[in-house]
Amino acid sequence: MIADLVRDRSPDQLKLPFYLWTREAVAKLIQTRFGVQVSIKTAGRYLAKWGFTPQKPTRRAYQQDREAVERWLKEEYPSIQGLATKEGAQIHWGDESGMRSDHTAGRSYAPRGKTPVVRITGKRFSCNMISSVTNQGKLAFMIYRERFTSQVFIKFLRRLLRQSKGKLFLIIDNHPVHRSKVVKQWVEKRKDRLSVFYLPSYSPELNPDELVNQDVKSNAVGRKRALDVKNLMANVRAFLRGKQRRPDLVRRYFQGRHVTYAAQTN
Repeated sequence: MIADLVRDRSPDQLKLPFYLWTREAVAKLIQTRFGVQVSIKTAGRYLAKWGFTPQKPTRRAYQQDREAVERWLKEEYPSIQGLATKEGAQIHWGDESGMRSDHTAGRSYAPRGKTPVVRITGKRFSCNMISSVTNQGKLAFMIYRERFTSQVFIKFLRRLLRQSKGKLFLIIDNHPVHRSKVVKQWVEKRKDRLSVFYLPSYSPELNPDELVNQDVKSNAVGRKRALDVKNLMANVRAFLRGKQRRPDLVRRYFQGRHVTYAAQTN
C-alpha cells in the first residue's frame, strides 16, 4: 500500500509537508497511515526492497491535465500522424526560447574543496530563438532580439514554408501568440500548405523541440562566453547550422524519454 502511494502520488497530494519522496517523507507517511514510527534508515531499506532508487525528478506543472496528455498520446497524435500520411504532409514540432549571456552549464575544475566561481558581468544581454524539428532530421530556426509577437511568429512561418515542399503540419504549445486572431487568420489563408495543432496545456515534455532548446542553452550558450549580443547570436546560429548539416543528430532529439512516441516517421 505504501509503495503504491509513493509510486502514484506526490507528498503534497497526501498532505505531507514535503516536495519530494525522501526517506523522511516515507517514514512520515508510514506514521500517518499506520501510527508506527520507523527510522529514516528503516524507511530507506523499505524503499530498496520495493525497488525504489533516488532519482532526479522531472518537473510537471500542477495545471497539467493527465487525461488530456493520455488522450494526446493515444488518440490525437496518432490521428494527426494518420492525416499527415494521407495528405503527404510533413510534421514539424515548434517552440520558442530565450537565451541570456549569464547562463552557464556544465562543471568547472577547481582545487579540491574549493568551489569554482563563475564571474559574470552586470551588463546582461539576450536574444531569442524560434525553431522547428522533424523526426526525419530537418531543423529550421530563426534568431531575433525583439519581443515574441504574432508578426515575429508569422515571419518564421513564412520562412518555414519557403524552405519546405508540400504541406506542413506544425505542432506547437498553447502560447497566446500561437492562438492569436492574427496568426489564425494568416494560417487559414494558407490552409492548403499549413495546418497547426496544439499540444496539451502545460506539457512541454511532449515536444521534441524542447530538447533543442536545452541543447542550445547547454552547449551554444552555457559553455562559451559571448562578448556581446551579436557574438551571442552568432554562437547560437553557428551551433544550429552545424546541427542542420547533421540530420542524424537532429533525429536524436526524438530519442528523449517522453518524445519517443513522435519518432516514427509518417
